[in-house]
Amino acid sequence: MERLKAADREAGVEEVPLTDAQKASIAEARAVASARLAEREILFRDALRKVHDPAEREKAEEEYRIDRSRIEADRDRAIDRIRRGEG
Repeated sequence: MERLKAADREAGVEEVPLTDAQKASIAEARAVASARLAEREILFRDALRKVHDPAEREKAEEEYRIDRSRIEADRDRAIDRIRRGEG
Protein backbone atom coordinates (compact mmCIF):
# COMPACT_ATOMS: atom_id res chain seq x y z
CA MET A 1 0.00 0.00 0.00
CA GLU A 2 2.83 2.35 0.84
CA ARG A 3 4.41 1.68 -2.57
CA LEU A 4 1.16 2.65 -4.28
CA LYS A 5 1.00 5.88 -2.31
CA ALA A 6 4.62 6.62 -3.19
CA ALA A 7 3.93 5.93 -6.87
CA ASP A 8 0.93 8.29 -6.71
CA ARG A 9 3.05 11.03 -5.15
CA GLU A 10 5.67 10.59 -7.89
CA ALA A 11 2.97 10.79 -10.55
CA GLY A 12 1.60 13.97 -9.01
CA VAL A 13 -1.68 12.47 -7.81
CA GLU A 14 -3.02 14.34 -4.82
CA GLU A 15 -5.05 12.65 -2.11
CA VAL A 16 -7.88 14.98 -1.18
CA PRO A 17 -10.09 14.01 1.76
CA LEU A 18 -13.81 13.84 1.05
CA THR A 19 -16.11 16.49 2.46
CA ASP A 20 -19.11 15.52 4.58
CA ALA A 21 -21.38 16.45 1.68
CA GLN A 22 -19.43 14.17 -0.66
CA LYS A 23 -19.59 11.33 1.86
CA ALA A 24 -23.35 11.79 2.16
CA SER A 25 -23.75 11.88 -1.63
CA ILE A 26 -21.69 8.71 -2.02
CA ALA A 27 -23.76 6.97 0.66
CA GLU A 28 -26.94 8.04 -1.13
CA ALA A 29 -25.62 6.81 -4.51
CA ARG A 30 -24.79 3.45 -2.95
CA ALA A 31 -28.20 3.23 -1.26
CA VAL A 32 -30.02 4.02 -4.51
CA ALA A 33 -27.98 1.42 -6.39
CA SER A 34 -28.59 -1.14 -3.67
CA ALA A 35 -32.33 -0.52 -3.87
CA ARG A 36 -32.29 -0.80 -7.66
CA LEU A 37 -30.36 -4.07 -7.43
CA ALA A 38 -32.79 -5.47 -4.87
CA GLU A 39 -35.76 -4.48 -7.01
CA ARG A 40 -34.20 -6.08 -10.09
CA GLU A 41 -33.46 -9.28 -8.16
CA ILE A 42 -37.07 -9.53 -6.98
CA LEU A 43 -38.33 -9.07 -10.54
CA PHE A 44 -35.80 -11.62 -11.81
CA ARG A 45 -36.81 -14.27 -9.27
CA ASP A 46 -40.46 -13.69 -10.05
CA ALA A 47 -39.74 -14.09 -13.77
CA LEU A 48 -37.84 -17.32 -13.15
CA ARG A 49 -40.81 -18.82 -11.32
CA LYS A 50 -42.96 -18.19 -14.38
CA VAL A 51 -40.48 -19.50 -16.98
CA HIS A 52 -40.08 -23.20 -17.62
CA ASP A 53 -38.43 -23.15 -21.02
CA PRO A 54 -34.62 -23.48 -20.68
CA ALA A 55 -33.98 -21.01 -23.51
CA GLU A 56 -36.25 -18.39 -21.96
CA ARG A 57 -34.66 -19.02 -18.57
CA GLU A 58 -31.20 -18.48 -20.03
CA LYS A 59 -32.38 -15.27 -21.70
CA ALA A 60 -33.81 -13.99 -18.40
CA GLU A 61 -30.55 -14.82 -16.60
CA GLU A 62 -28.51 -12.97 -19.22
CA GLU A 63 -30.77 -9.91 -18.99
CA TYR A 64 -30.41 -10.00 -15.21
CA ARG A 65 -26.61 -10.13 -15.46
CA ILE A 66 -26.61 -7.22 -17.91
CA ASP A 67 -28.92 -5.17 -15.67
CA ARG A 68 -26.76 -5.85 -12.59
CA SER A 69 -23.63 -4.79 -14.47
CA ARG A 70 -25.32 -1.63 -15.75
CA ILE A 71 -26.59 -0.64 -12.30
CA GLU A 72 -23.18 -1.29 -10.74
CA ALA A 73 -21.43 0.70 -13.49
CA ASP A 74 -23.90 3.59 -13.03
CA ARG A 75 -23.18 3.54 -9.29
CA ASP A 76 -19.42 3.55 -9.83
CA ARG A 77 -19.63 6.43 -12.33
CA ALA A 78 -21.77 8.45 -9.92
CA ILE A 79 -19.29 7.88 -7.10
CA ASP A 80 -16.38 8.87 -9.34
CA ARG A 81 -18.18 12.10 -10.32
CA ILE A 82 -18.85 12.90 -6.67
CA ARG A 83 -15.22 12.26 -5.73
CA ARG A 84 -14.05 14.55 -8.53
CA GLY A 85 -16.42 17.23 -7.25
CA GLU A 86 -18.63 17.22 -10.34
CA GLY A 87 -21.88 16.48 -8.61
